[in-house]
Amino acid sequence: MRFFRDVNLPAFTAGFVAVLVGFTSSVAIVFQAAQAFGADSAQIASWMWALGLGMGLATAIPSLWLRKPVMVAWSTPGAAVLATAGAGYSMGEAVGAFIVCAALITLAGATGWFERVMNRIPMAIASALLAGVLARFGLSAFTAAQTALPLVLLMLATYLAGKRWLPRYAVPLTLAVAIAHAAVRGQLAWSTVHFTLAMPVFTMPQFGWQAAVSLALPLFVVTMASQNLPGVAAIRAAGYDMPISKLITLTGVATLLLAPFGGYALNLSAITAAICMGREAHEDPHKRYTAAVCCGLIYVLIGCFGAAVAGLLTAFPKELVAAIAGLALLSTIGGGLATALRDEAHREAALITFLVTLSGVTLFGIGSAFWGVVAGAAALLVQQAGRPKTTAGKDIAPACKIRLDARQGGHDNTHKPS
Repeated sequence: MRFFRDVNLPAFTAGFVAVLVGFTSSVAIVFQAAQAFGADSAQIASWMWALGLGMGLATAIPSLWLRKPVMVAWSTPGAAVLATAGAGYSMGEAVGAFIVCAALITLAGATGWFERVMNRIPMAIASALLAGVLARFGLSAFTAAQTALPLVLLMLATYLAGKRWLPRYAVPLTLAVAIAHAAVRGQLAWSTVHFTLAMPVFTMPQFGWQAAVSLALPLFVVTMASQNLPGVAAIRAAGYDMPISKLITLTGVATLLLAPFGGYALNLSAITAAICMGREAHEDPHKRYTAAVCCGLIYVLIGCFGAAVAGLLTAFPKELVAAIAGLALLSTIGGGLATALRDEAHREAALITFLVTLSGVTLFGIGSAFWGVVAGAAALLVQQAGRPKTTAGKDIAPACKIRLDARQGGHDNTHKPS
């Protein structure tokens, strides 16, 4: 099988780091969302089963099919919305809202309107959006030094040495050294690991306009604006040409099927996608799909052994997770900023997009990723009004490069998206 010929240690490590970062950074919010609807321990385990299975299969299967790194994750801002707005609603009403949201996501993908909107966004704005989303993780890597200075300094030194002498293995080496350091100091909380199988629990949906307005619509809006928007930006910035509308439809259908078991919303990933689409995952951009497949398989494992894997991943110190995420994303952040600021005509608008996104501002329940694009687009509109139009969106993205190389059956080693 071609996958086993293409995969290597950096690709597997990238997949593991993507799961580690994506899971530990937001699993507590998912638990809070489930508890807001009165979920018991069996239902919470069912949520992990549904989300793990959905993310894993929706990541691994398209990645193997397209030979490109398709990354799907749960909606973290969506979970935050549910955790705050879920009080007073039953689990049945919540499931009904999940199904309505899934139908809207499927409609957005099937009609192609979301991809058409994305095609109107200049590459500079999209790259600035991605850099702004990821920069917060880059900052967290170094603010972690306030509480774990020896660990962060050791990881930074290992990473820099690895980049100098073993660039392909810099991230795996850094992760291994960090885990060893934490283990020696007794900082790994193995007591939280309990090996039990997760079982799905079916909840009959209940539909009502109150839940649709209060839960389904906000969940749909924040998932599309705060998750799928930067997710597509990550794909375009990395240089991959993917069937965006079909992938959005896939996440909607997967959510629709898993909603009765706790799969509240699936979407394209940005942060974990950047980890699996960068040079650290694989030197050859045509083989980076293996990192996504590894990530997907680990997510499926999480689904099957929800409580055990949850305990295993959360056993790592939070500073270790923050530092490895930031270091793994350094090259992608740098590449995004370089692309965003390259064109002088778009530079100021891109910088506004970057700063607004980085600010983390939330207005009307919608996160900074959406408002960063709005601010950048408004700035660009003011600056470019009355001037000749420039090509935007997908037309100026490097996506077609990889597609053409694949058709010709060759690899372009000089084009390595990050």
